[in-house]
Amino acid sequence: MVSVVSQSQNKTNTFLYNGRVDKLENNKVILIGTASSVSFNFTGTECSISLQSVDSYEHHNYVSLVLDGKYLGKIRIEKGAVQSFPIKTTTNKKVHRLEIYKNTEAQSGNILFAGTTAKLTSISAKKKKKIEFIGDSITCAAASDSVDCDKGEYMDHHNGYFAYGPRISRKIDVDYLVSSVSGIGMYRNWNDENKDEAIMPDVYQNLYLTKDNSKPKYDFAFQPDIISIALGTNDFSGGDGKKERLPFNAEKHVSNYINFIKMLYKHNPKAQIVITNSPMVGGERALVFEDCLKKVKNAFAEDKTHQPILIFKFKPMTPKGCLGHPDVNDHKVLAAEYAPFLKKLLNEK
Repeated sequence: MVSVVSQSQNKTNTFLYNGRVDKLENNKVILIGTASSVSFNFTGTECSISLQSVDSYEHHNYVSLVLDGKYLGKIRIEKGAVQSFPIKTTTNKKVHRLEIYKNTEAQSGNILFAGTTAKLTSISAKKKKKIEFIGDSITCAAASDSVDCDKGEYMDHHNGYFAYGPRISRKIDVDYLVSSVSGIGMYRNWNDENKDEAIMPDVYQNLYLTKDNSKPKYDFAFQPDIISIALGTNDFSGGDGKKERLPFNAEKHVSNYINFIKMLYKHNPKAQIVITNSPMVGGERALVFEDCLKKVKNAFAEDKTHQPILIFKFKPMTPKGCLGHPDVNDHKVLAAEYAPFLKKLLNEK
């Protein structure tokens, strides 16, 4: 079982995998995390790809397709058996590249890539710098496709391809990994005090971002240059107003954050960690949040083994997506804010 970029950087193969993925036999792969992907090069003018929506219960799912660098949009994979999707080229290139991105998050079920009829040619991974984006529904780009918010199901409004992390990565030409779960927090979740639901420190080391011990562990093969952590929006949330919600516990939040970073350092000793505020947390809560981030940073002030922790502050935002989330254009704004900071940091390495 292998996750993330599966090839060594100079090795040539027929498929490239990125993100949280589970490689199976016969070039089949399960796309797990937001914007996880499989890519291949092929000759000819057409081919088909086989995809299946896989979960503990049957429901549809989505991928986004990019052909020869052009975004083709989302395709819906109906529930049930493996389905075939035709791909037709529009350019007269000799070799075409198809990239298939999981449009939804890990909690929306998995997508099986079961193969292609394409006449495959070799594909190689260019050596690039790497960023991992850890976060919640904002990082997932949940509720960002804000057409008909009152229609359909939760996964219908995801668009992971246009999340701020993948957007930034394409803009500054880095490889990326998204480890995000909607509603999740560092010590409690949107509407749960860590009683019935797992928090990020509980699920992060599972490849599938769940507590299911039958699933493989995450192997930390990616080794990012930068790890961006954008968690806290849900810790600060008031919940749904019906379920009991305790006052925000700064001490618990900071303590969990520090321990989470220690775990990340254990597996990614060379990574530069950036911790962020939230564009969705304002007013008095924003000041408390900022104070928490400073305490987390200061906890590592004497750490000479790792690079200093940095804090990035997003500007406050009035989101225009569904359920009070940033929409696709809001993600463009977030990416434009954050990209120069990350690019400068990478250039200094």
